[in-house]
Amino acid sequence: MRSNGWASVTGITLILRTEHQLRILEHMIAAGYIASFFIGLTLGLLGGGGSILTVPVLVYLFSIEPVLATSYSLFIVGATSLTGVITKIRHRQVEWMAALVFGLPSLVMVFLTRKFILPAIPHVLFRIGGLEVTRPKFLLLLFAALMILAAFRMIREKKVHAGEDGEPAAPHDRIMLVVQGAIVGLLAGLVGAGGGFLIIPALVLFAGMTMKKAVGTSLLIIATNSLIGVLGDLEEHYHMDWPFLLTVTSIAVAGILIGNAMSHRFSSKSLKKAFGWLVLAMGIWILVKETFF
Repeated sequence: MRSNGWASVTGITLILRTEHQLRILEHMIAAGYIASFFIGLTLGLLGGGGSILTVPVLVYLFSIEPVLATSYSLFIVGATSLTGVITKIRHRQVEWMAALVFGLPSLVMVFLTRKFILPAIPHVLFRIGGLEVTRPKFLLLLFAALMILAAFRMIREKKVHAGEDGEPAAPHDRIMLVVQGAIVGLLAGLVGAGGGFLIIPALVLFAGMTMKKAVGTSLLIIATNSLIGVLGDLEEHYHMDWPFLLTVTSIAVAGILIGNAMSHRFSSKSLKKAFGWLVLAMGIWILVKETFF
């Protein structure tokens, strides 16, 4: 009798624990959908930065494997940015030639990275003591480092000289645009982020754009990079959960549309600093979690 009673208590405990875990999972998924809206909203308000939250949201709230999460992130960011750039095109806030000079090497690099470089990374890179650095862990650590870099750029944003519309870039500056484009493509291909925090300053400094045109052109480059990156993944990740992916993307698209409509009501400088602190906290948390836990 005592044994049966103990078994019954154990069974009830397991059921309660399972129900508790299910409630936690439901809350995390709900938080993930809310965060998806916030990603789009941030892209609409700031013209970049929001995409850096996409992979952490997919991995830690939706429990998606990190490598697959970078593929999902590219699709979500690409479709969301493409929606946002339509408004910028209508308002003549996209500089097509600079987008081509910056975007072409970036496109080539992001496709090559997703198609060849990322699959070539071994599953286990190295071991340090008890720490085994696998490909998923490496991508998350790299992403955390990128988040911390982006956060410092947002928090300690320096005033950059915005040029006049139509001011041509010097030959040296065009070379720098090509180099920056390739770097952004490599990072976008590896971690699935758009890289707006790198693109916008480069367009202002090396293409002589106004900030409004830099934001619009950045969205076009992010959209193109991300969607081309997804093409490099379709063969490997043919089992993508399209209903889920389209749901999250639709929520993010709603966010960028609202962000675009509200962007003139807020100080982008204050918003960027506040968002930078959030990104910094998340980057440090991911770094600690993936290193010690």
